[in-house]
Amino acid sequence: MQFKHFLQFNDFCREEYEYLFERTRWIKQEFKQYRQYWPLSDRTLAMIFDKNSTRTRLSFEAGMHQLGGAAIYLSTRDTQLGRGEPVEDAARVISRMVDLIMIRTYEHDIIKRFAENSRVPIINGLTDEYHPCQIMSDIFTYIEYRGSIEGRTVAWIGDSNNMCNTWLQAAEIFNFKVNVSTPPGYDINPERIGLSGTTHYEKFANPHKAVIGADLVTTDVWTSMGFESEAEQRKNDFAEFCVDEEMMSLAKNNALFMHCLPAHRGEEVSAEVLDGPQSVVWDEAENRLHTQKALMEYLLLGKLDAGS
Repeated sequence: MQFKHFLQFNDFCREEYEYLFERTRWIKQEFKQYRQYWPLSDRTLAMIFDKNSTRTRLSFEAGMHQLGGAAIYLSTRDTQLGRGEPVEDAARVISRMVDLIMIRTYEHDIIKRFAENSRVPIINGLTDEYHPCQIMSDIFTYIEYRGSIEGRTVAWIGDSNNMCNTWLQAAEIFNFKVNVSTPPGYDINPERIGLSGTTHYEKFANPHKAVIGADLVTTDVWTSMGFESEAEQRKNDFAEFCVDEEMMSLAKNNALFMHCLPAHRGEEVSAEVLDGPQSVVWDEAENRLHTQKALMEYLLLGKLDAGS
């Protein structure tokens, strides 16, 4: 049986994402109308967590239940993975007992090794290098508010982390531009991300210049999970990279603000921006639920006819 994994954003092509966004619209509409839709009534999702989570766990677990399936939570602290069982062995066993596996872990190599030994599709719920489910939700949210993202400009302010890497992959697929502004020493690595060129991004030392004329401004915490020992140093290094009202005023008048959450008000974003009229962070968070339902449906059932 042929199946696909979703480990990086560029694992799918634009046509697949356009299909997924159409399915997301329909699935979200059914959810809002309280209409039951159980296409995965006989399917089970295993969720393996090596990192703490709120939105990822809730959106996948609730989403699988809403599609009629079952979701099983597995923490590496409570399983043999936490006691040194090889990733390859765990993949061979777990994938014989469930239909779909979502993993949230540290090094991207872990999820690659798991996928290489799995008999079922693997979804990247987050690694240190990539966060494809979040960017899928972000782009869908932008489309809901402003239409196609093609030809638009996204300003990324802050760390060149998994979110930034995934935005850069998405820009090549959807043909938009990312203005990247990071402090010295936190620059992007185009080769590691697998970018084909420099057409879809531009680097800015000054974050205010990166935001000028942007259609979307987005950021993330300065210290991602796994880098806590660097927190104090990062606060100093990122001190000029807070997205505040002054910075947002340089973007287009109808520019949106996004953040994958959780946010630290007063650090990477001011409270006035996060809670302000340009912020769509709460819709962005909710849309994780709906885009991931479309993703799970696609990985298990393939393309379906519209409205089915």
